[in-house]
Amino acid sequence: MGTGNADWPRDTSPAPRVSLGSFVKKIRARGDSLYRDLPWRRTRDPYEIWLSEVMLQQTQVSRVDGRWQRWLERFPTVEALAAANQADVLLEWQGMGYNRRALALHRAAQEIVQMGSFPKDVLALKALPGIGPATAAGIRAFAFDLPGVYLETNVRTVFLHELFPEEVGVADRTLVPLVEASCPTEDVRGWYYALLDYGAWLKRTVPNPSRRSRSHVRQSKFEGSHRQKRAAVVRILLAARNEGVDVTTVAKSLDVSSDIASELLVELAAEGFCHKGDMRWYV
Repeated sequence: MGTGNADWPRDTSPAPRVSLGSFVKKIRARGDSLYRDLPWRRTRDPYEIWLSEVMLQQTQVSRVDGRWQRWLERFPTVEALAAANQADVLLEWQGMGYNRRALALHRAAQEIVQMGSFPKDVLALKALPGIGPATAAGIRAFAFDLPGVYLETNVRTVFLHELFPEEVGVADRTLVPLVEASCPTEDVRGWYYALLDYGAWLKRTVPNPSRRSRSHVRQSKFEGSHRQKRAAVVRILLAARNEGVDVTTVAKSLDVSSDIASELLVELAAEGFCHKGDMRWYV
C-alpha cells in the first residue's frame, strides 16, 4: 500500500551504524556537558516556548536572546498578542526576518484565545497558522514534556553525525522512526535539550552534517532578492502607518518601476500585510 509519498525519490539510506541504546547513552552524556542555560528553558509557559521556537527558526541563538525578552515585555501573554494591533506586531518583529512568521504568530494567538486554552494535541497545534510538525513537537516537548518527533536542524545534525557518518542524501523519512524510537516517555525536555546542544556544538566543530540531509537547501541570497523588496515595502508601510503610502513613493524608495511596486503591494495585501484605501496603502 502506498504511503502518500510516491513522488519522493527512493530512499536507499543504509541502517544506522550504532545501536540506539548506545546512541542514547552518548547523547545524554554529551548533553550534560554541553548544556546551555538559555532564557526560554527557564519556563514551561507554552506561549513563551512557542515564541522561542518560531524566533529560532533559521536564526542564531545570540540574535534571539534579547529579542525574545523584548517581545514578551511588549506582548507578555498570548491574550496580549491576540489583542494587539497587527502593525504593532509587525513593528516589534522587524529585524528578525520572514515577516510572515509575525503574521502567523498574531493569527494563531487569536485562534488560541478563541479556543480558551493553549492546545497540547499535535493535530490541534499543527492546525494553527505557522505551526508545522517540528514547532508542534517542540511546544509539546518543552512546555508539556510530551514525546514526539522533534526533527529540527540541530537534532537532524546529531542523528546524521552519529548514525549515518558517511552517507549523503539521507531522507528525513529515514530519520523520523529513529527520532521517534529514541525519544523517552519521561524527561522529554532534557532529551531534546541534549540533542540541541550537542547538535549546536557539532556545527561549530565539524563540517555541518545536516548538509548531508536530502532536505538540506542552501538559503538563497537575500541582497537584491524579491524577499528583500517585500521586507522593504513592509518597513515603508510601517513608517507611514497613519498616513499610508502611494505606489510612487514605494517605487522611488525601492528604485523600481511603479508596476513592480504595485505588484509587491498587491502581493502583500493578498497575504494580509496591508490594504488599499482610495489611492494609498496602509499596514
